[in-house]
Amino acid sequence: MSADSAHPPEGCPSIRRVMMPRDTNAVGTIFGGVILSEIDLAAAIEAQRHWPKRVVTVAMDSIEFREPVNVGDLVSLYTSTERIGRTSIRVRVDVWARKRFGSGADVNVTEAYVTMVAVDDDMRPVEIPR
Repeated sequence: MSADSAHPPEGCPSIRRVMMPRDTNAVGTIFGGVILSEIDLAAAIEAQRHWPKRVVTVAMDSIEFREPVNVGDLVSLYTSTERIGRTSIRVRVDVWARKRFGSGADVNVTEAYVTMVAVDDDMRPVEIPR
């Protein structure tokens, strides 16, 4: 997946969601925090392919929003596993929006690298079997 790409990645997104008015900020665009929450969920879905029990987010790299997301836009989050460590899983999440009111074009909103850690019932890191 390339952030420089003019088109979304091929394949199925981990999450797809139409943005609604309840997700907007005071200037009428979607809150960045709503997108961050979706990134976190998408990363957990990807990480659970490798560890089907509990995973928790321990890090998310800096995020730069390149394009605004508006009410009615269809946001798609594409994921890929970048690395599996002893207890951690690093996931790349690419966020794209299909503009519903206007051009209908796909725009690259942002991408993030999220580190998830596999944990047991007591929330202690556990080794991920190979």
